[in-house]
Amino acid sequence: MSGTTLPEPVARVVAAINDADIDAFVDAFTPDGVVNDWGRVLTGPEGVRSWGQSDAIGAGARMTVVEATTDGDTTMITFDWRSSVFNGRSDAYVTVRDGKVAEFRIPPSH
Repeated sequence: MSGTTLPEPVARVVAAINDADIDAFVDAFTPDGVVNDWGRVLTGPEGVRSWGQSDAIGAGARMTVVEATTDGDTTMITFDWRSSVFNGRSDAYVTVRDGKVAEFRIPPSH
């Protein structure tokens, strides 16, 4: 994350991915938390865990945040991603509520 400051809940999600800690990843989300990956929406602990296992931690992901901008409760991050599922640069919008991540949304690339 070279010099990029993230709100603590967002930093916890990134650390959980990079540490391959599925339980910490799920715990970083609110009970009704959402992962929205290109319109594929997974909700609640089971949905968050499912995405973490299929697309992130279970796919050996490494996430390097290269830029972050926070406006209110939402942080837009640009990150480099390496995994067995996807490799490349992406953006995500991470919304925080009550000290946890309420939504982690990766919009489709153009």
